[in-house]
Amino acid sequence: MINAKVSRGSALFFGGLPFLFVAIAYLAASAQRLAVNPSDKLLPSPVQMWSAFLDLATVPDKRSGDLILWVDTYASLIRLFAGVGVATFAALSLGIAIGFIPRVRAFLLPFVTVVCVIPPLALLPILFIALGLGETAKITLIAVGVAPVMVRDIANRVRELPPELVAKAQTLGGNSWTMVLRLVLPQVMPRLITCVRLALGPAWLFLIAAEAIASTEGLGYRIFLVRRYLSMDVILPYVAWITLLAVITDWLLVRLSRAVSPWAHPVEAR
Repeated sequence: MINAKVSRGSALFFGGLPFLFVAIAYLAASAQRLAVNPSDKLLPSPVQMWSAFLDLATVPDKRSGDLILWVDTYASLIRLFAGVGVATFAALSLGIAIGFIPRVRAFLLPFVTVVCVIPPLALLPILFIALGLGETAKITLIAVGVAPVMVRDIANRVRELPPELVAKAQTLGGNSWTMVLRLVLPQVMPRLITCVRLALGPAWLFLIAAEAIASTEGLGYRIFLVRRYLSMDVILPYVAWITLLAVITDWLLVRLSRAVSPWAHPVEAR
């Protein structure tokens, strides 16, 4: 079984089966509930969800005049990318320093290791008290939630570099800064992008949690706002929209990794 080759068409077919099974199960359950009670809100039909989604995307809000879907999307993406951006910068700078410089590793690695095991959501009340209910607390939660794990991963990748590469660079006259720029940085870029991809899931979780507690706009805020009305025709499309945004972001990061470090993707290149 491990030697069986899967063609591209077969991979698409088998990959689509789980989605097909979930869709069929949902449509069957929705049809059954709506047949008993046409006003049922728990499992709305695809037509109901599409209608609600279009209203949010194309019909201005009566009070603010905004297109709610796009305002929520913009607010959430700004917070998400800001938090992940800060975490990425911290992972790159601290990860390289911890992995490449022994004294920095001895100084910071125990602290980063301890911070990694702190549940980020437990810090949310502290951040709101210390930083207020504005954007700073939300962005900080995302950054603090994903940065420590990214730092450790990058540091481990730096420590995996073959010692002979470092020795050769020193033989050629490279100093610490030159080796970081010419040797370490190119080697860790594929891992850094992979870290960002893996951090997107937790980052969305922290974003939605923060928006649900203290926000006036955002995808997470909207989901928790309409849940009191059992508006599943809004909640489910919003969840699907968040999923689509996450998938697109992940795809863009894969393309970026292949463009920046094609040597790290030999199978895809062939």
